[in-house]
Amino acid sequence: MRLLAAVLMLALSACTAGPNGRDRYARLLTPTANPSEVVATELAFARAAQEDGQWTAFREYATEDAVMFVPQPVNAHDWLKQQSNPPEAVRWQPHELWSSCDGSLAVTKGAWQRPDGTTGYFTTIWQRQRSGRYEWVLDQGDVLTQPLVEPDFIRTQIADCAGERPAGQPQAGPQGSGNGASVDRTLDYSWTVNADGSRSLSVRLLEGGAMSEVLLSRVSAPTS
Repeated sequence: MRLLAAVLMLALSACTAGPNGRDRYARLLTPTANPSEVVATELAFARAAQEDGQWTAFREYATEDAVMFVPQPVNAHDWLKQQSNPPEAVRWQPHELWSSCDGSLAVTKGAWQRPDGTTGYFTTIWQRQRSGRYEWVLDQGDVLTQPLVEPDFIRTQIADCAGERPAGQPQAGPQGSGNGASVDRTLDYSWTVNADGSRSLSVRLLEGGAMSEVLLSRVSAPTS
């Protein structure tokens, strides 16, 4: 009862305190960026790969329409259900994170290591679900000849909140391409895959009143 009374008093004070009070109450209800939650989800995802199996973890953390590249784009669930977990899972660590102002979309980039000693990078796009849980909607990466240098801390950048772009759905691209955006349109991404399997991924963030490209990943066509 005390909790209910406190909530009612908060709502009443917001309504009776004039426009400023209503603004403060509205801000409490406005979705915001939560980079620590995204990082925690990424780390839990990596831990699940070790404990439950690599592809099991990928299935558990993916949206229903998640996309992977093998090298052509595929529905992740359709592809993953045909895979068996390897004896030892790949390991990975997030190094960088970009988030929309409202937290509805975030991007992580980091390093991975296979049991055979191969190293590379990954980029994962996380989408907040209605439950509040983050699930990945796109995952991609590539092998590197030299491993990424691990930073002292995970670098985080959050989109500007002022002057959000108008809401709306991204326009469909040509076959072999895709895109998406946060609800508030302060973070968006687009990808293209060519017939030879080469691909590119671009991520843009609202900065200083304009969308700026903060990540551009190009992957060469597979050699075998």
